[in-house]
Amino acid sequence: MTSALPIDTGDILADPFGERSARGRSIERWILGARFRFHSASDALLALVDAAYAGLPDHVLGITSSTLAIELRLSPHRSGWDGAEPPPVRMQSGAGLLGGVVDASNYVVMSPDDGRALIVVSEDMLAFPYNLRYELIEFAVFTLATRVQQLIPLHGAGLGRHGRGVLIMGNSGAGKSTLALRGVLEGLEFLAEDAVFVDPRSLRASGVANYLHVCADGLAWVDEERHRRWLGESPTIRRRSGVEKHEVDVRHGMACLAPAPVELAGLVFLSAPPAGENGARLRMLDTSEAVARLTVEQPYAAGQAQWGHFTEGVASLRAYELVRGHHPAESIKALLSLLG
Repeated sequence: MTSALPIDTGDILADPFGERSARGRSIERWILGARFRFHSASDALLALVDAAYAGLPDHVLGITSSTLAIELRLSPHRSGWDGAEPPPVRMQSGAGLLGGVVDASNYVVMSPDDGRALIVVSEDMLAFPYNLRYELIEFAVFTLATRVQQLIPLHGAGLGRHGRGVLIMGNSGAGKSTLALRGVLEGLEFLAEDAVFVDPRSLRASGVANYLHVCADGLAWVDEERHRRWLGESPTIRRRSGVEKHEVDVRHGMACLAPAPVELAGLVFLSAPPAGENGARLRMLDTSEAVARLTVEQPYAAGQAQWGHFTEGVASLRAYELVRGHHPAESIKALLSLLG
């Protein structure tokens, strides 16, 4: 393991902004339409960046020419959790800064106006790579990409075909991941499982197509043995809710990743169970109903400055409620009618 950046009191007093003592290396990745530069003296932290973002298609939205910078710093201090799960992140904001704090040795500080972030983690946090990736690194990436490019962040899955995409929305546990998995297995382009980011000016959408999270009972809908083996042999993660899922890396398996941002062709709201007796079908929504549902189901996105522009664009899209069939394959057949 490489040494941590110097953060003891003497070094801070001599070089408070790290302008003379910065060490390490940088890697660059195109994520959510923007170029990111990650810098660290810790190989372990850069490996986590690669675990999240290496091998993704370069999605370019062309909204900003700036390079967004994230520094990752490994603290020599330990938090003393004794193997317990780290506390959840608490958010703080002020003076144009946004922070997420686990404890004094694990936190992220962001300046969206400058397109920069600092992530500091303790050595014992490395034992929780899932929490570190999603609660600190992804938090910084999503926030900077959204704020700098004025994107609309939507809680939903995304599938595409030949450059056109459909956004699938529903509450946690509604079946977005199951539907995304079935779409992947049937050859649709995978955009994202749980978070899609839309440019309200062009209605082009991007996402992070790295992992699918599949419950063990979701394997019951997988027909081919080679697919069940691929999914079942994937590592298992445990979310803070206590739910355990297979974390399936779709970059190195049997998935086709959306090679570029997709042009949204439609919005689909998943119906609540039970499934339709007559198979999956789409019920068309008028614009006012679609916008009303979006506003209620996407409260964070609805608070963004560009929300009005986005909802104006929604009027040009087809919006539906998907009444699901008994098998996810029926739902994918219905979605294909939107994608052509």
